[in-house]
Amino acid sequence: MFEKFEETVSFLKNQGIDEPEIGIVLGTGLGKLVNEITIIKELEYSSIPNFPLATVEFHKGHLIYGTLKGRKVLAMQGRFHFYEGYNLRQVTFPIRVMKLLGIKWLLLSNAAGALNLEFSKGDLMMIDDHINLLPDNPLIGANDDKLGPRFPDMSCPYSRQINNKMMIAAKEAGINLRKGVYVAVSGPNLETRAEYRFLRGIGADAVGMSTVPEVIVANHMGMPCAAVSVLTDECDPDNLEPADINDIIETAGKAEDQLIRLFMNLIPAL
Repeated sequence: MFEKFEETVSFLKNQGIDEPEIGIVLGTGLGKLVNEITIIKELEYSSIPNFPLATVEFHKGHLIYGTLKGRKVLAMQGRFHFYEGYNLRQVTFPIRVMKLLGIKWLLLSNAAGALNLEFSKGDLMMIDDHINLLPDNPLIGANDDKLGPRFPDMSCPYSRQINNKMMIAAKEAGINLRKGVYVAVSGPNLETRAEYRFLRGIGADAVGMSTVPEVIVANHMGMPCAAVSVLTDECDPDNLEPADINDIIETAGKAEDQLIRLFMNLIPAL
């Protein structure tokens, strides 16, 4: 597997991707941050050796290298999911490549459902911790010590340093940034009323289908990371309405301006 990482890293370096500092993963309906990047190189995933292909309609499938607020960034406009049929080693392959390219900080975003009834559709939630209910783990199998330890610590998977800076950035931007626990499920269907009650009961504030595998791998490799959920629907089991993916994408788009302002304020502080 390490040979595949080396092949991909070598390819990207030959494409001019040179010492990026900050990695960014843009989730469902959240790709417009790239409009703020001064692009040096843009590649389709299909052109990158060993990269999976994004199959979700709302994920562009572009790797973008450039500068943002004076910092070199490498942004994934679209990610991969377990429900697309990939195993979690494939899903997290780009995260390992980012680290091997020299990324020092990783920022992730996603669209999620609000389980906490005090949160509202359109809010941003900084992830403070997570619960992994995916039926797989990107670290299963033989461990390569060149990538990280066999049993990585997960006592603080989201960097306190980045999260503290994010709270300051949110305050400066006038954003009401929630904080909570994210639970990852496999999808692609949304949850039943009973499942929402269960997820709330085990301590989750928001539910989604991504991010956790990427955070596990980032911690395995010693790469500090932080993540923000855009809450696109309210998962109240006692007042549950049928989910409309178009409404979810529309809500993500409306909240995206806040996410962009938040990341634009945060990046210079890293």
